[in-house]
Amino acid sequence: MPAIEARGLVKRYGRIDALRGINLSVERGQFFGLFGPNGAGKTTMLRVLTGQLKPTSGTARVLDVDVVDDPLRVKALVGIVPEVESPPSYLTASEYLYFVGRVRGVDGIDRRIARWVEFFDLGDSRDLLCKDLSKGTRQKLMLAAAFFHDPALAFLDEPFINLDPIYQRRLKEFLEAYVSGGGTVFMASHLLGIAERLCDQVAVIQDGAIVASGSVDEIRGREMDLESAFLKLVGA
Repeated sequence: MPAIEARGLVKRYGRIDALRGINLSVERGQFFGLFGPNGAGKTTMLRVLTGQLKPTSGTARVLDVDVVDDPLRVKALVGIVPEVESPPSYLTASEYLYFVGRVRGVDGIDRRIARWVEFFDLGDSRDLLCKDLSKGTRQKLMLAAAFFHDPALAFLDEPFINLDPIYQRRLKEFLEAYVSGGGTVFMASHLLGIAERLCDQVAVIQDGAIVASGSVDEIRGREMDLESAFLKLVGA
């Protein structure tokens, strides 16, 4: 059973089709990348697949759960990093992670907090209000929250944004280990260089439709790199 399966997925806003008949399958244990220009439909796709938006038509199942029939179950099973880092401004970093642990119903909350504080070097920030954290630190916090409950599947919308090269590398190594251990990643990103090194399968979306999908080698074809192939596919 695929980790993600979408058939004929449409999301319409008035006369605008943000998604146009998307067919997509992501196997368990894959690192899947979705790429496209601004406004192509990447974030809309992620929000539909995570039960945050109801599709206009079509079907989607995530970890064998229907995203329309049981969106809360989908959210309980997966980890999500949204496009904009947005931890609650009135909580400290450690309070936010504790809140995530309580909502997720996990055991060993203090141990899990300590793990992520160490992983992202958040010791000097753990007692600061989220509103006072830098963008990079808020991004680290959202990543920690997404993986706090050891999900089988993670949806990541621009996960490397606002991270400096040190933590980009640390995150890449973590995600590689996560997938090697059986986890599945669905990542929407503009960073094609990073994607080329991480992804097993990729898809390119433009104007709400998938215009190409396959392995990195298949998408790259005769081009020198994935970026060149992407620019050619979207007519840039």
